[in-house]
Parts: sequence; C-alpha cells; structure tokens
Amino acid sequence: MKSQVRKNIYLHSSDCEIFKGEDGDDTDLFFSIDGKGKGRWGIRKEKGYKDGKVLIMKKQDYYYQFLAQISTDLAVLARDLEYSVFTSPRMMLTHARAFVEEIINRIIRTEGITDMERSGLNERIYLLKTQGLLTKDVMDAVHNIRKLGNDAAHNTKAFRFSEALSSWESLYELVKWYMEVYGQVTFEMPAYQEPSIDNANKYDVQELDMRLSQWQESVLKKVSKIAERLDNNVSVLDQQFTEEKVITPGNTEIRIIEYKGERVSIPYFLRDAFLLPQRFENSERFMIALGGEQQARIISELPQNLEGISSLVKRYKEENEALLFKDLKIFIDVERKRIKIMQERPGELFLFFRSEFVIMTEDLSRSILSEEYFKGFPNFLRQLQHDGIKTVGQLPQELLILAKYERVGIGPVEKLFKQIKELQKEYQKSNLVTL
Repeated sequence: MKSQVRKNIYLHSSDCEIFKGEDGDDTDLFFSIDGKGKGRWGIRKEKGYKDGKVLIMKKQDYYYQFLAQISTDLAVLARDLEYSVFTSPRMMLTHARAFVEEIINRIIRTEGITDMERSGLNERIYLLKTQGLLTKDVMDAVHNIRKLGNDAAHNTKAFRFSEALSSWESLYELVKWYMEVYGQVTFEMPAYQEPSIDNANKYDVQELDMRLSQWQESVLKKVSKIAERLDNNVSVLDQQFTEEKVITPGNTEIRIIEYKGERVSIPYFLRDAFLLPQRFENSERFMIALGGEQQARIISELPQNLEGISSLVKRYKEENEALLFKDLKIFIDVERKRIKIMQERPGELFLFFRSEFVIMTEDLSRSILSEEYFKGFPNFLRQLQHDGIKTVGQLPQELLILAKYERVGIGPVEKLFKQIKELQKEYQKSNLVTL
C-alpha cells in the first residue's frame, strides 16, 4: 500500500524523475519539503478556482513570495535581493539593510512605540531590545545584515558571494521570527532555501540598482503618509494584500516622457535605444531634422517634455510634436512586443518590419537576394549586393534601416519583407511534403 502511495506522489510531482507532466501544470500536485529521500511531501498551495475547476498555479519563482500576504513591498524587495545575490553581492548587502529597516519600522508601528528621537537603524534596534521584543538570535542576525550593509555601502573592496549568502541566511532568521510573532497563527515558515543561481543575471546590474532604489523611494513616500496620518490622529491600517505586478527583466521604468498631459513610460531596455527615423511613420522628416541638430537620435536625448521641441529646427510646428509623441508611443509598444517574443523564443533569429516579424530558418537564411526570388525592385537588390548583402541571412534584423538606400524608401523594403514571408511559407510547405 505504501509503495502505491509513494508511486502516485512521484507521478504527480515535478521534483521527481518519473514525473511526465510540466512544472506547474494540472498534474504537478506535490513538492518535496526537505528534499528527495526525506519522506516528507507537501501539497502545492498555489491553487485557485475558475469555472468550477481547480487550477494548479506554477511554483513560486522566488523564495519569499509568501511575504506578499502581508506586504507587497517586502515581497518585491526580497525577490530583487534574491536575484542580486549572485549578480552583485555589494548591491544585495547594501539593500538587505533596507529590508531590515522596513521590518523594524513595521514592528515599531505595530507595537505603537514612539521613536521620534531615534533616527538611526542601530538606535531603533536598541529600542526594540530595551522593550524585550527581539531575541538574541534575531539581534545577531539583524546586526550581521546591518554591518555587512554598512561595509558594502562605504567600502570599495570586492565583496564575495559568501558574504551575500551570510546576509541571506540572517534575513531568513529575521523573517522566520517576524512571521511567527506577527504573522497569521496558521502560517508555517517554509524550510530555508538558498537563492537560486538560475536567477543570477536575470536583470542587468544597473537595472537591479534602479529597481532597488525605486523601492526605497516608494517606501519612504508611504512612511511619510503614515507619519502624517499619525500626526493627525488618523488610524493606520496595515497594508492589505494586493497582487504584485511582475516586471520582467528590462522593463523597469527608468523615466517618463510627457506631452500636453499625456505620459509614456520608458523601460530600461530602451534607455539608449537608437531612434531610427524610418520607424516614425508620421514624423520621419521631423526626426531627421532633429537628428541634424544632434537631437532625438537616441531615447536618452529626448527631453522629459516634448512641448517646444519643434523650436530646435526650422519649418516645424506644434502639430509635428504631437505626431512625434504619437509615433514614440507606437515605437515603445512595438519594442515591448519584440522583446517579449525574443524572451519567449531564446536562440531564434528574427527579421523585423514594424510590428511584424519572420523567424529565420536555415533555408530562408541561404536564399539568394536576386530577381529569381524577389520581384519588383532590381535597383534595391543591386545596392544590397554592392554592400555585400547577398543572402536573406545577411540582412539586418531591423529591415527599415534599408530604407535609407538611394531611391528606395519604405515601399520597396515593405515589398521585400512580404516576399520573404511568402518564401518562408513555401519552404514550410515543401518541408511538409518531404516529411
């Protein structure tokens, strides 16, 4: 009987080799609590209901996801700390201190303690100690994180992964104690887990730093609002759970560009993106003119507000600014879709034309750019061959770049793209016949 139960568990757990499903699908019901071979299994808790059917959600992609039950802010910071352990130990150590600070502040608010004269973290930790709220183990963990964080913030030495892992272990001691004392009675702390090296370099170091800095700024604003409400004797309820918005790598907001009350968010992956004038369908000539004045060649050259940018060049007016802003929003939307498909299909080669794309196969890549395959623009083909672009595989990923050729423009490039798509379909049909 036991062997049958064990087999059924193994068949329904992605932690086991005989599991036939996929991580997080409807058959992935169990997980190993202490690791395989220990005999302790748990039911995955990430379940929901829709149309009367049980939905098994995917396994959590970071350890402290459970913190979202009490604070989305803490969960988001903990996730980015996990991502930074093997990406930038210095960054992890510096911002782990901010995590401790937020926990300490939450305890002080919950306990209703007055801390007006204690501005430093060390003073606030001592305050909680005098109140008998922190155990020795928690005090040791907090001071370890604080000291490592201070060292990372002020010392130029290279920090090791082992130091980041030491801080990570101390974070576990603090969170475990905090959840047991201030969390729900039914909460059971998951077993300690090392940060996954698979999460290393998910985000660029600069983007991670930006995310963590934005987190601190956001929390400071919330603390100021809470303090204001307390000063006005208004009751303060603890932050309620809200589902966190997952920001994929490269999509952290780095700035906002405005025009007449409208706003567009610039993601990190576009921070210094080249603004090819041909991508701006309604404002191509305006973009070329601005480029001649060393303006608007890359996104970082654009001002925060586009109002008045037409004054930098002759013969352009406010209506051109409006068209530029409209094209900019389209450009960013298309780029977001491109980066999404590239992340979903890593290792693939693409040809892009505006919002459309073609996946480069070996057959397509070897196709000769000649009138045998491509009709209606012989002059364009001759110019490509003159520049050494003789096959489809040698074309630039962004096909609109080719519109700069003499007497070419966007029309022939669009025709080329459409004929490439048709050629791809023909290859697929012939391959199906061969199979």
